[in-house]
This record gives sequence, structure tokens and C-alpha cells, in this order.
Amino acid sequence: MMFSNIGIPGLILVLVIALIIFGPSKLPEIGRAFGRTLSEFKGATKGLVSDSDHEDEKKPSLTAVKKEG
Repeated sequence: MMFSNIGIPGLILVLVIALIIFGPSKLPEIGRAFGRTLSEFKGATKGLVSDSDHEDEKKPSLTAVKKEG
């Protein structure tokens, strides 16, 4: 991920720039929207992972299929 090596100084710089651009009254609203977006993204990815797990369980394995001959 691109943001994995930002560090604390970089994070502080981003917050200061956001404060200058948006002002102190808009920051809480932006933070809430960002938090909602992250939680929806997490929920969607968990749903995708659990769906793929359920599909794997539905597929018969090669060892479970017996050949009659």
C-alpha cells in the first residue's frame, strides 16, 4: 500500500494541510465520512471473503468423490 511508510511526521503534515484547506469546522464531518467509508469497505471485504469460503465448502473435493468400477 502506498501509505504504509508515511510515519508520524507525515501523518501530522497531512492533518495540518487538511486543517488549512478545510478549516476546523469541517474536519469532524470529514472524519466521520471517512470512518463510515472504511467500515463499509471492511464489511464488504469480509462479505467477499466469507462468500468465497462458503463456495469452497460447496465444491466436492477429489477425495470425497468415489469411483465405482
